[in-house]
Amino acid sequence: MRIYFKTPLNHPFKKVVAGFGRELFEKLTPPWASADLDRFDGCKKGDEVHLNLHLMGTSQKWVSLMTDEHLGSDEWFFVDEGKVLPWPLKEWRHKHSVVKKSETESEIIDDIYYAAGIFSYVIYPAIWATFMIRPERYRQFFKGQA
Repeated sequence: MRIYFKTPLNHPFKKVVAGFGRELFEKLTPPWASADLDRFDGCKKGDEVHLNLHLMGTSQKWVSLMTDEHLGSDEWFFVDEGKVLPWPLKEWRHKHSVVKKSETESEIIDDIYYAAGIFSYVIYPAIWATFMIRPERYRQFFKGQA
């Protein structure tokens, strides 16, 4: 399954790229989710993020590895791929991109692919809802950045 969101921002490309870090990651957690961030290396190839998710009375691990990264003059992206995933996820690939639209405008793109076997359609609404809050969270976060 694929989920794709674009978020236009009235902030310069370099400022948005520089904002991707632990603080932004923590701001993107939806209010209905509970997770402990056990490790956050960053967004560069080879970095890892480890979460301990608390779902329906259980605790499940999520480990993502940053498998790709590129910085150009008008686009930056990194890709995280799930290496240890909570049930029922079997595959996870999330490409995070920042695209320069002008000297003062950028766009963040969240391009997510996941697979969960017969549960793929069942969990789609929950995953979609998790990402549909991001545009407003991005706007709030970058508005507060100096």
